[in-house]
Amino acid sequence: MNIEANSIWQPPAQEPDIASDRPGRSDADLAAWRDLTARVMDIARRNGWSKAEAARRIDMPDGTFSQWYGGNYTGRLDTQNLKVARWLESTESAAALAQALPDAPTFVNTRTAQEIFRTLELAQMSPDMVIITLAAGMGKTHTTRHYCATRPHAFRVTMRPQTKTCHAMLVEIARCLAVIETNPAKLDSAIGARLQRNGRQTLLIIDEAQNIEDRAVDQLRYFLDEYGCGIALTGNTSVYGRFKDRQGGPDYAQIKTRTGKRLNRHQPYPEDITALIDAWEIHDAEQRKLLTGIGRKPGHLRQIDKTLRLAFLLAAGERAPLSVKHIAAAYQNREWED
Repeated sequence: MNIEANSIWQPPAQEPDIASDRPGRSDADLAAWRDLTARVMDIARRNGWSKAEAARRIDMPDGTFSQWYGGNYTGRLDTQNLKVARWLESTESAAALAQALPDAPTFVNTRTAQEIFRTLELAQMSPDMVIITLAAGMGKTHTTRHYCATRPHAFRVTMRPQTKTCHAMLVEIARCLAVIETNPAKLDSAIGARLQRNGRQTLLIIDEAQNIEDRAVDQLRYFLDEYGCGIALTGNTSVYGRFKDRQGGPDYAQIKTRTGKRLNRHQPYPEDITALIDAWEIHDAEQRKLLTGIGRKPGHLRQIDKTLRLAFLLAAGERAPLSVKHIAAAYQNREWED
């Protein structure tokens, strides 16, 4: 229990006045208020919430909540009771469900993840430019995040359609690197100075690189040449084909010759699927067989994760242990197959 929250939350010093016989202030409303305030105090203490945080979660103005909880609210007690009761029901139901679900694995060190790590290390230490392209659901995002969380001077910036131009990409990189520069003409040099301050073992990972245009890629090549910053372009398989097959376009020769390594995978290794199922602590042979088949379909490892999350929810709803039935139903309910 949070000691500070325990001191903040004390039983109300008074109870609402119901003697005036006003609407929404009956004996039943008072009894409900007593029960609700006790439950609010308990859940707030357990979670370390302030009264302002509790009010925010209930979606009730601070002043109204303070008066309601303190027993001096003068409006309709039943209306506020109902609002609090609905929130408590939702919160307690979610908490009970969360307790029934196992913790999902955060990062699984698969064979593919190890290959990504080695490629990123090459880019950072050389420094060099690398291209990493994986089919959807093979763990690229989780792995690059884990790399940045466990390696110094590694930065990851995610691109999207709105950041496809060179300037928009630079603005997004500056935001992620906490670079402040109001002059657009100096933005790239300010970013370069930030990267260079970390020495010659800095890595800039551009995730979802399929969303940036050619000139933006050439700008990244400039960071490599001028500031000695390793560059990793990660994304879907179209990124690989973009530089492997095309001959034309601005500065393609410069970009292609500076690419030190390309990692391109369309399917997870069988041991990747096994490692993820192990991480979920699934031991039943039939369940593992079904999940292995799911992991070979488009979406791959992500399919296993999302299917198991839903399957555990279905099992928890039945108050039953996980079974093949729940996994099959979860996969079908996600509308991937009939």
